[in-house]
Amino acid sequence: MNPHPVVELTSEASWNLIEDKFTPYGKETLAKLVYFLQNEILPSVKLAHAQVPKDPVQRWKTVIPVIEELKVKARKLGLWNLFLSKTHYPEHGVPLTNVEYAVMAEILGRGGHIASEAVNCSAPDTGNMEVIARYGSPEQQKKWLVPLLNGEIRSAFSMTERFVSSSDARNIKTSIKREGDEIVINGHKWWISGAGDPRTKLHLVMGKSDPNNANVYQQQSVVIVPADAPGVKIIRPMEIFGYDDAPEGHYEVIYENVRVPVSNLVLGWGRGFEVNDVFGILFLRLAHSLLEIIQGRLGPGRIHHCMRSIGAASQALDLMIQRVTDPTRKTFDKFLYQHGTVVAEIARSRAEIESARLLVLSAALQVSTFVPCLGAENEWVLKIDKQRAKGALKEIGIAKFVVPAMACRVVDRAMQAYGAEGLSQDQELASMFAQLRTLRLADGPDEVHIQQVGQRELKRAPGLHKRAAELKQKEFVVLSKAGIKAHL
Repeated sequence: MNPHPVVELTSEASWNLIEDKFTPYGKETLAKLVYFLQNEILPSVKLAHAQVPKDPVQRWKTVIPVIEELKVKARKLGLWNLFLSKTHYPEHGVPLTNVEYAVMAEILGRGGHIASEAVNCSAPDTGNMEVIARYGSPEQQKKWLVPLLNGEIRSAFSMTERFVSSSDARNIKTSIKREGDEIVINGHKWWISGAGDPRTKLHLVMGKSDPNNANVYQQQSVVIVPADAPGVKIIRPMEIFGYDDAPEGHYEVIYENVRVPVSNLVLGWGRGFEVNDVFGILFLRLAHSLLEIIQGRLGPGRIHHCMRSIGAASQALDLMIQRVTDPTRKTFDKFLYQHGTVVAEIARSRAEIESARLLVLSAALQVSTFVPCLGAENEWVLKIDKQRAKGALKEIGIAKFVVPAMACRVVDRAMQAYGAEGLSQDQELASMFAQLRTLRLADGPDEVHIQQVGQRELKRAPGLHKRAAELKQKEFVVLSKAGIKAHL
């Protein structure tokens, strides 16, 4: 029996670990995606970049033609909205689990943002679609979710603010006030992904609606703001190491007396910062019933980001191996891999990629469980684990600071192998590094997640002390019976 084609792009060991967690549909869809990546997406990457004009005005008015062509092909193959699980969203989702899509996200990571957009699985749209699918009213879903699912429009997520430390989202100052039948928004945001895209029709804006509430986690609300609403001012694209990521971009945006109907409020007043047990926590010591919308949006996205990062790292390692074995790139009559520590660097990259993949798959496995239907051959029921992502909090938190840092190291080694060319626009590595480096800050900086994981570990201390005391007592009994005095 031939191995699944995904093995060529991941590893046989990791596939053997999770193959039985895939439904027949999942395996078939994954095979289609691998084919689509290798035969349609990757050959189109350079063309897509070339189709973005250099002109500083026109580049923000452009819809990249080849990506639109890829979207048509993807839909015909059934490779569309793969991130949206039918288990969570029966009306809109596809029959894939978190584990199945996690592997697909790694495959998409090899093609950068172009691959994800081609199958309508790119941020920030994915998170926004999940928010509206889960919390949106029927009216909101009809107006905004359906065209997003169809790939007809795009969206932005507006949370990070200028002039405040947004890594603690309690610091957000944007004002969201009700005046009669309208909501008035005033605030200054930046790094708003998707705000520059000419197809973006809505912003999901988080701000303070009840700043005097004694519970600081019930001060915030989320509201849908049409991108063309009066008072929405698109200021400038922010650059990451010189990259502006046009035409989507990451923009500075000012909301000045923006008015929207009260019906644009998502879920309810003061519920923009509540916890949903499905998806974990961002900050320390949060009470129950906090962070609902934001964490419902960020939780699955973290797994997706991590797996895409692993795909990018794998692509970088492949490029490195090609470079150091290229006979036209010999120096001092030797292949590059015959110099110094190049082989060791390749080995470290492979080890780190494999370790990171297992870590993220471990988190994804805890979110979903799978059982075959009794008496129905090749039919599966997808069940959500009772603990859902709550049981994966530790793994998700660890992955959030381990995986992006790992991917940056792998790409950095590849750039070193390419020399000056690796830092230039002639290779994809520099752009790849810039995108990966942002993930050490996006959805909370590494330090927040490290602190979270460390604090969770410290909670084990009472149990550890109890076990140590019990062990000491058992050792005393054993030594007494033997008539021997311990030397340790």
